[in-house]
Amino acid sequence: MSDRREFGVETDRLRGASPATVRGALADGDPLPGTAGFAGAADGRVVRDALGRQPVFTGADDPETWSFDPAALSDPDPVPAGHARDSDGDERVWTLPDPDPATDERAAVRAVRQGVRGAVDDAPTEGLAVAFSGGVDSAALAARLSAPLYVAGFPDSHDVEAARSAAAKLDREIRVVELAHGDIERAVPEVAAATGRTNAMDVSIALPLYLVAERAAADGYDRLAVGQGADELFGGYAKVARAPDDERVAADTVRGARREVVATLPDQLERDVLALRAAGVEPVAPLLDDRVVAAALDLPGDLLVTDRGERKWALRLAVREWVPDPVAFREKKAVQYGSLVSRELDRLARRAGFKRRMDDHVGQYVDSLC
Repeated sequence: MSDRREFGVETDRLRGASPATVRGALADGDPLPGTAGFAGAADGRVVRDALGRQPVFTGADDPETWSFDPAALSDPDPVPAGHARDSDGDERVWTLPDPDPATDERAAVRAVRQGVRGAVDDAPTEGLAVAFSGGVDSAALAARLSAPLYVAGFPDSHDVEAARSAAAKLDREIRVVELAHGDIERAVPEVAAATGRTNAMDVSIALPLYLVAERAAADGYDRLAVGQGADELFGGYAKVARAPDDERVAADTVRGARREVVATLPDQLERDVLALRAAGVEPVAPLLDDRVVAAALDLPGDLLVTDRGERKWALRLAVREWVPDPVAFREKKAVQYGSLVSRELDRLARRAGFKRRMDDHVGQYVDSLC
């Protein structure tokens, strides 16, 4: 059944928040009104929350026809995060706060702990599974949720090993989705169709999420808890840790670089949410709850990255109350590398005749599968 809507048919239809909450946020400009993200139509406009946690689209030439599913529109155009769209165009209605850094570091860590604990404990548990890679982000969820844990990766991949080790320390079982080349070849066109993207990076990130979600859905689960947002909010990227010496960021401080990567979340979340929904599950992202976002934005730079280069420091300190230290303080690879999906996608491309000397050889290979 199509998800397409027109304002004249259904003016208030939202995901993630009630019409009253969204109207209140519109009235007072509050970018963090106590939700985990929202989007949809309210009062004759299509809106998307300040972090873009719920993607929503309109027709490129018909902004009054909209959908949560881009496939329902002939020419979908995503509504930018923090904006409201109508026939007159886009208006920014919410901007993330940019507070001065907290001076009481213990209180700042305590606020993160309270935010994460509250958000995870409030997550809907019916039909819920957990995408678990063994790092601090997914462990913060897994240790508080009575839900099965899933990891995807090629044999001997870092993520599978880390997930098994961390699950043992949490005294939990882990369900391993062991990948093979056939899984990648089959899933690439499905992921590309769902996300509208064929570039190598987006596809290699979305693939393990999609394949974990697909297995969880096949096992009867229709929600998947994910740790999305933690790296961006808490300083998990190497380029943030190296600011201002990393040319990939323009900022001259860790906090400024963190704000730059937070600004990339709407585009990333659009990809991840669409891939997970295509696999048959609805994502649940407690670490993107407004309580967590507000606490993270308050952090000083040395609670994002220590002077020893330890990243996501405040998050690690916060969750050690329920996550064992060997897991809370473990470094982990990005999913596309930890699962070996990126490496094996490159290998498949070369086997198919797309050599590394060619421009964007993996992207060409992806296009060939689609």
